[in-house]
Parts: sequence; structure tokens; C-alpha cells
Amino acid sequence: MSDKFHLFTSPSAFPNPQRLRLFMHEKGIADQFEEQVYNMSPVGEQRQWKHVKMNPWGETPTLKLSDGTYIAETDAIARYLDQSMPGRKIMGETALEQGLDTMWGNRIWVHILYRIVTAFHVLHQGLGPKLELTTNHAWGEHCRKEALAHASLVNQHLADGREWMLGGEAPTFSDMTMAVAIAFSKFPINATPLDERFEHIDAYWKRWQARPSFQSAYADRNSGVTEIDER
Repeated sequence: MSDKFHLFTSPSAFPNPQRLRLFMHEKGIADQFEEQVYNMSPVGEQRQWKHVKMNPWGETPTLKLSDGTYIAETDAIARYLDQSMPGRKIMGETALEQGLDTMWGNRIWVHILYRIVTAFHVLHQGLGPKLELTTNHAWGEHCRKEALAHASLVNQHLADGREWMLGGEAPTFSDMTMAVAIAFSKFPINATPLDERFEHIDAYWKRWQARPSFQSAYADRNSGVTEIDER
């Protein structure tokens, strides 16, 4: 029996699993996991009883530890792995870095990525009518505009020449949230490509695409974004 952790996850098109996958490749621990990649159709495996017994919310990612403990929610899994496994501390080495990374991560998740995700769900019936119970075009367009407004603030933050959100030499977890937000904004059905609208986000996106961790994290060629899947 393998002594690796077991990670129940989804293809690279899905933002939360992809944030964690990018984190694991950046930390250098991705090869220490057995991944089960679920079929994320409206009646997919993530909502079937075997997974719901592990995670009643029926969402991915879910991490199973060797003692049978389950941890769900992307940030919670990343925090556990960052503290318990070797490698640089992706979420910040010092208390100040950890605080700043959490600050930027929350801003990006709440006001940019989650807004784009919400627009996807309420504008397009993204995963089909069995899962998408609400259509609200006005709310979807509001979310799209809010994502763009807050992306402009991130663009201003990057305008001082920094490469990453905290200004260090390597990306932190908030950068991974931003990278996935840009990728999902380019998903054809979302049609809100942040890199095409903001100069400094465009340069930031190109830096991410050049990183080996990014290339490995998107190696499944299943992001739904042509420039990622066909590179």
C-alpha cells in the first residue's frame, strides 16, 4: 500500500483544486501525493456518496492523511501542508509575510476570483441545470464588473515593478490565487481576460507561464484555455 497522501481533486479548469495543485508544485511536494481526479460533470463523482462521506460539502479538493483524517477547503489544506512539510514557506516565512499574504489572498479570492466564479455559475449555467439552480444575469454582470474593478487595484499594486504580490523573489499563496484568477478569467465562457485589460497583470501572467511549477500544474492540458493547453 502506498504511504503517499491521497488527494481527491479535479482537472486544472477548476479554480480551487488548481490553486492547491500550483501550491504543491511550487513547494516541490506534488510527487508525494496520489491524486484521484474526479469527473466534474453535473452528476460527477465529487457528489457521489464515497466522496461525500469524506467531505459532506461534496467539493474538491479533499486531502486524506495517513491516519484517516480528512482536510477540505483549499486554504486549509495549503496551510497544513505548508507547516507540516519541508520546503520554503509558501504562505510566508515571517508573521508579517504571513499577514500580508493572507491579506492579498483574501482580497484576490473574495473580490476577483470568487466574483468570476460566481459570474460563471449565474450567467451560463456552468455545470448544468442539476447543479446550477439560479440564473441571474444582473448579478453575474455586477460580479464581472467588480472583478475588473478590483483587478485594476492589483494592477496598480504591481506597477512599482515588483514581480510578486509581496515583492519578494518567489510567489506566495496569494500569487497562486491570482494566477488561477487570471487563467479562469480567460476561460472562453467567462470572456473577462484580465491579462488583456491590464498592463502589469499581463507581465505578471507571462512570469507565471514561464515558471516550471506553472507548466507542471497545467500539464493535464485540461484548463479550457487554449494558450495554456496548447503551449
